[in-house]
Amino acid sequence: MKTYTETRFNFGNNNRYATNIADDPATTDIDETAFDSNPAGMKSVSLNFAWIQLGGLRVGKDESAFNTFIGYAGNVIQDTLVPYGGFDTNVIQYYFDAGNGFSAVLSLEEGAGVVGTIDSYVPHVVGGLKYTQGWGAITGVIAYDSNYEEVAGKVRLDITPMQNLSLFIIGGYGTDDNLSDPTWAIPAGGRGFYKQWGGNWAVWGGGTYTINEKTSFNVQLSYDEDKNFGAAANIAYDVVPGLTVTAEVDYINVGDSDWTDARDDDAIGGMLRFQRSF
Repeated sequence: MKTYTETRFNFGNNNRYATNIADDPATTDIDETAFDSNPAGMKSVSLNFAWIQLGGLRVGKDESAFNTFIGYAGNVIQDTLVPYGGFDTNVIQYYFDAGNGFSAVLSLEEGAGVVGTIDSYVPHVVGGLKYTQGWGAITGVIAYDSNYEEVAGKVRLDITPMQNLSLFIIGGYGTDDNLSDPTWAIPAGGRGFYKQWGGNWAVWGGGTYTINEKTSFNVQLSYDEDKNFGAAANIAYDVVPGLTVTAEVDYINVGDSDWTDARDDDAIGGMLRFQRSF
């Protein structure tokens, strides 16, 4: 029997788009030091996990098996420059491990958000199979979106060519006739809870190179049919056991549809993370 909960308290410094009032042609303000209101402040507290598990049966709030079973898209912080599926959801989920490298999952999910939350008693359904050996693993997941009656799937290949190098590639494909239908009750704009990438297909790839026992280099590249391209790379350093400092640079080239709300077609950013685990 297991029980797990996780609550996050989030601070948001929201001055990334602050602009000088004097640059606004609609104002006569000549004070070059005056800026529009865009203050830092607390974001909402979020309950990210709250589940109970007995054997392979898990019930409660978790992240979708469409992502957790196949694995996240690399060890970078910004791994959703091209998104690969929704996260927060309530689940009734069963995980099976055969003990010989084969494992499987079946998950009934509620989804989240206006587009993602189920609109009837029919849940979203996610199923997956995995085969793991010493060389790596191959995993597949498929999801049925009960709101829009669409299907999305992903296949992932993990390999370890060297002891200190691991590589992965993920391919995703999803149907989107109803997701792209502007006359639907709630138009989704082509992006549902599971098929969140632009267009029908997308690909993600990258890896981790362990430089030494304290330092690793991580990279991820992503691209979808709507010509959105993302690149993220970081160096993670374990200062002492339980304290990791990560410096990351991210780049996105916006194609036909923008997921990130980037102000420019070519956008670059960076972050420095201090993470204490105990």
